[in-house]
Amino acid sequence: MGEKLAERTFTTAVWLSVALVAAVFLWIVADVALRGFSTLSWSFLSQAPGDAGRTGGIAPILVSTLLILSIALAVAVPLGLAVAVWLSEFTRAGRGGDTMRLFLDVLAGVPSIVYGLFGNAFFSIYLGLGFSLLSGGLTLACMILPVFIRTCEAGLGAVGSEWRLGALAAGMTHGAAVRHILLPAAAPAVAAGLVLGIGRATAETAALIFTSGYVDRIPGSLLDSGRALAVHIYDLSMNVTGGDAAAYASALVLIALIALLNVLAQALTDNWLSRRITPL
Repeated sequence: MGEKLAERTFTTAVWLSVALVAAVFLWIVADVALRGFSTLSWSFLSQAPGDAGRTGGIAPILVSTLLILSIALAVAVPLGLAVAVWLSEFTRAGRGGDTMRLFLDVLAGVPSIVYGLFGNAFFSIYLGLGFSLLSGGLTLACMILPVFIRTCEAGLGAVGSEWRLGALAAGMTHGAAVRHILLPAAAPAVAAGLVLGIGRATAETAALIFTSGYVDRIPGSLLDSGRALAVHIYDLSMNVTGGDAAAYASALVLIALIALLNVLAQALTDNWLSRRITPL
């Protein structure tokens, strides 16, 4: 009787926790949707902002956001996968690997404002990139890397040793086994890392204020300044009187954008997983 009561209590606690988290999520999304849907329209998505963002739309801001995110992912994904493979397959018991993991865990907890100050000092000033999309994207890549690397490493470590032994028995080199067997088998972990990285990068504000800047026009190149969507929402809600309606509509677009990018990331990794072993 005691074990049954404990089991029921545990199950009830789990379902209550799920219900609480789901309720809070739906409450936030519903509040943003109710306040922002009336302002949302095609013109809002296709026009440039006017009157400090009170009127017009967010077209240049969407372009800047997607460019910054593209830079961040283009740098973080290949570099993060390479480091994760190195940690998982080449330094499992090495002191260098343990030190690297400690540094990554520390960096994952560093506040975003610190990354912003670093990005401003290194990318904007030292490298001479100024307030630009490139500075913002590279700074976000630095933010994404610690969590992405540790997530991918955990996925690679969870792949059974029989996969490695089978690849070696088939005459595959270590590199070929990693490319064609281990990485596809760890695709769910890669997807999780991508989702976490996309969510953090798309919703980032503090780091981009010091690197990509506030300019709300269409950027002519990656070296131009550009305002990200999260920065635009912050500016409308904190600095622009009468900008709440546009801020809520922008927040609704941001939520939809994150959801869309996460679905695309999951679809890509599912496709990768479906071709778990590819011909050499």
